[in-house]
Amino acid sequence: MALKGYDELRKIDVSEFTEERDGAEYLNWAKCIDLLHENGAEQVYFVPLTNEKGSSLFMSENTFENGIGAGKKTNRCYETRIEIHIDDKVYIMHSPVMNGANPVQDNSMSQQRVWNSMCRSFVKGVAIYTGLGFDLWLKEEYKLSKVKDDDLSKHDIFKIKERCQQIYTQKLKEGLSVKEIAERLHKTEDEVKALFSYFDTLNNFEKDLANIDTKSR
Repeated sequence: MALKGYDELRKIDVSEFTEERDGAEYLNWAKCIDLLHENGAEQVYFVPLTNEKGSSLFMSENTFENGIGAGKKTNRCYETRIEIHIDDKVYIMHSPVMNGANPVQDNSMSQQRVWNSMCRSFVKGVAIYTGLGFDLWLKEEYKLSKVKDDDLSKHDIFKIKERCQQIYTQKLKEGLSVKEIAERLHKTEDEVKALFSYFDTLNNFEKDLANIDTKSR
């Protein structure tokens, strides 16, 4: 008995086997294997690939920093890589290590998140190469493309601060000094530092504004 074709597997409704986490639907990796066996596969498994140091966690050589002063933290971009085996077929999948929609950073990395990345990579790989559960991913991609940027409640001022810090750090890595960056911005070094502190000031201002009691007049 051979595994059913792409078109047949794509028609299988996997929604009854999914659960929602972080606003997205997930198909459990073990159930995914079960469904493949039920539809003709004889052998299904995945194997974590390892780097030159024997770790299943791959990382970029480039770093980026979050925060300023004593709170500054250095991070890398992380991913996992797996080999998917379905009978005589072998597929390779690369996936970022994510916490919902956000990349996992150094200070919150864990073995569980590495494992979750590999499991999600397996299920996605199965969808891409066999069709099983593909519409689940199609639905997720469509939802992401329809997210409205005009919902102000979803905007985070600290994300903007983080972007600015990353750009600032990159300019330093490219050879500019703190003084040179300030000069090219037509500002003093202290003025540049003050601009970064404005994000915290604005955040506190928003909280204070929201907490004004209009009844006590």
